[in-house]
Amino acid sequence: MLSIDEARAIVLAETGRLGDEPVPLSGALYRVLTRDVVAVGSVPSFDNSAMDGFAVRSGPAQRRLEIVDESRAGAPAHAAVGPGEAIRISTGAMLPTGADAVVQSERADVDRDVVIPLVDVRPGDNVRRVGDDLVAGRVVLEAGRRLGPVEIGSAATAGVGELRCALRPKVSIVSTGDELVDPGDPLGPGQIYESNSLSLAALARHAGAEVTALRRARDTPQAARSAIGAALDEADVVVLTGGVSVGPHDHVKPALEALGVREAFWRVAMRPGRPIWFGARDRTLVFGLPGNPVSAVVTFILFARPAINALQGAQPYPPRGRAVMTHDVDRHPDRDECVRVRIIAGRATSTGPQDSHILSSLLDADGLAIVTRGSGVLAAGDPVEIEAL
Repeated sequence: MLSIDEARAIVLAETGRLGDEPVPLSGALYRVLTRDVVAVGSVPSFDNSAMDGFAVRSGPAQRRLEIVDESRAGAPAHAAVGPGEAIRISTGAMLPTGADAVVQSERADVDRDVVIPLVDVRPGDNVRRVGDDLVAGRVVLEAGRRLGPVEIGSAATAGVGELRCALRPKVSIVSTGDELVDPGDPLGPGQIYESNSLSLAALARHAGAEVTALRRARDTPQAARSAIGAALDEADVVVLTGGVSVGPHDHVKPALEALGVREAFWRVAMRPGRPIWFGARDRTLVFGLPGNPVSAVVTFILFARPAINALQGAQPYPPRGRAVMTHDVDRHPDRDECVRVRIIAGRATSTGPQDSHILSSLLDADGLAIVTRGSGVLAAGDPVEIEAL
């Protein structure tokens, strides 16, 4: 069987890049830039005050300065600061001509139209200079960066109202199984609530994808072909969960073959998630994930999420971190273990039972500790690579 890294390399080799489109700032959250963002002008664009106080000429304490005007945000003073003068100023307001510093209100005594600094005032005190944050013409955000709240705020500050972003990959999800019931409906004998499609859809959206549909297929060849065929016709990425093994009611692989989907690999030497299937039809990527909830989430994170990132031109996955295990972990002789762990101060601790049906093991997890195959144990105190969740 392939290793995790070998399988990921195959996925990325099959993954192209989508086009791009203009996107207003208000709709750019979690999108990926395809063009650098350059500052239209310098920020700040004028020298301004970092404090509420008085714009003055630098000098010693205990001077009596006449207040001759006021500078407010958006309403600069008309007068200049001359010798023996001061101008009342608000935070963010333009520094008046003639002033080279601001004395904050708490460090000055005011008597009607006179202010007395209580401290020596140095040139540049409490002044924000032109370009302190951004310099006109400089790159603020580089292509390939995913846009979070701070990135969007930075683009707005730079004076850019529209961004060039990668198209959002269209993801269609198909869950299979006669036993599946919608959450909230009553359960019959042998039935379970269907959670995989909702978890996987949330993961896809968080990676910047557009989820076009959630479908459910009964355990029949006809139902599998119908649902998968519809998904292939509408999506850049098809994610299937359940039905990819070799049981008599596992109809996904025959359906994929009948629909012209080429197999790239089936099974990876890992736990949970060994029976993962991956292939493609033309430019559409297809992931057949196991039906156990943890296996579905783990394999999506390790294989489908990097592909969704790469389609947008983003870094597929960050470099793995490292931590130290706080307890022994048995190694599997043939498969790498993806242990759900909490990480505190660089120390990784299992979240509890690691069976592939225990979705609650992911609730408090920060990452997956990749315990490589072999004999014996990974001992407490040994370092381990961490795949961030």
